[in-house]
Amino acid sequence: MTLSQGVPAQSVFSGQPAAAPAGACVTGLRWQPLPPVSHEGGAALREAIAAGRPVVVNDFAVDWPAFRRWTPERLAERFGQRSVRVYDASFGAPGRHYMGSIATMSFAAFLEETQTRGRDLRMFLYNLSRQLPELLDDVCLPDVGLRFSRRFVFSFFGCRGSTTPLHFDIDMAHVLHAVIRGRRRVRLFPPEASTALYRHPCTVRSYVDLDTPDLGRFPALACAAGFEVVLEPGQALYMPPGWWHEFHYLEAGMGVSLRAAPARLRLRALSARNLLVTSPLDRLANRLAAKAWYRWKCRSAARRAEALIAAGAAKEGTQV
Repeated sequence: MTLSQGVPAQSVFSGQPAAAPAGACVTGLRWQPLPPVSHEGGAALREAIAAGRPVVVNDFAVDWPAFRRWTPERLAERFGQRSVRVYDASFGAPGRHYMGSIATMSFAAFLEETQTRGRDLRMFLYNLSRQLPELLDDVCLPDVGLRFSRRFVFSFFGCRGSTTPLHFDIDMAHVLHAVIRGRRRVRLFPPEASTALYRHPCTVRSYVDLDTPDLGRFPALACAAGFEVVLEPGQALYMPPGWWHEFHYLEAGMGVSLRAAPARLRLRALSARNLLVTSPLDRLANRLAAKAWYRWKCRSAARRAEALIAAGAAKEGTQV
């Protein structure tokens, strides 16, 4: 696994990247590496889950049948006639396609477009138990203290160069993302970074560009310290509930995410609110007044970020 170069990983094992000093939100983004652990015995993964910190697990999926069997050619041969709903980069843009699919095509055509031709199409949260239950036996659920369910095994596909934008998962689940094919870069931030990441209200999305951050427009972004890793085939990434993540496919690839509901009542309540209240409200407002609603979310995110910067400056002033 290739790791980013960043500041010393002094708080990697406390579960969060090192925070910026008060008032020091001026230096740009800071990335820390996330050292991998062994999958043998599962002890290191259990420790990370108990501590609520992300972790990369070596050789997690190398013994799965999926690791040997899932190629674009074999999947197309077996399931190519199935219809799939596809999405593109307009998924998060306000307007007609907001949070919706753009087309339906055969699974074989989708695999050809994404894995061979490099077209930026996605299948979000493609539930194997509902769509391709024949593939469930190719995936192994680990015994690491979480109740992973065969009803919630999701597959992901991406072309080389595609990016799944920065977000956290709406259901506040524990997630184990296993790489079947293709390397991908992942960036992670703790839930506490939401304000600095300019989270849009009523959504689980941020619209900041982590590759070329505009610190003039988004100055609070410099307060957010994150992890950056490159996942190799066979590795898995554990993400605790509410952690922000951005996936960038360095190669055309496939992956599987295992999900387990959080045990804490507060997180379950947040999940229910996200799914039953705020997300439907966001979609309704987009249908009624897409551009005005988007502008309001941008302004609200900016006001919260300005308050964060002001609070940091005030704290620094009291320490002088």
